[in-house]
Amino acid sequence: MINILKKIFGLGPNTNYADLVRNGALILDVRSKGEFAGGHVKGSINIPVEVLSQNLSKLKDKEKTIITCCASGMRSASAKNILKSHGYMHVYNGGGWSSLKNKLN
Repeated sequence: MINILKKIFGLGPNTNYADLVRNGALILDVRSKGEFAGGHVKGSINIPVEVLSQNLSKLKDKEKTIITCCASGMRSASAKNILKSHGYMHVYNGGGWSSLKNKLN
């Protein structure tokens, strides 16, 4: 049961998010526009999870590494699943944006 939950939420072996970003990963913040305006990881792009499926054209390269983030990790887990189901190959759930921001420093 724990392993299933870890898989759903993108938890598992430690991921070095700073290395992923240094190697060109895109940070996708899936919170609302208002939440994003209140603070976000520098360089991240904002596509709310509710409209992600309709905006996949903004994420043209399905081979590019993408790190999803939100407020707590719930919406970013959903976004990861959406992207994976549309053929995006290298998607990581970065969890909460402020936690992810700390991991990048």
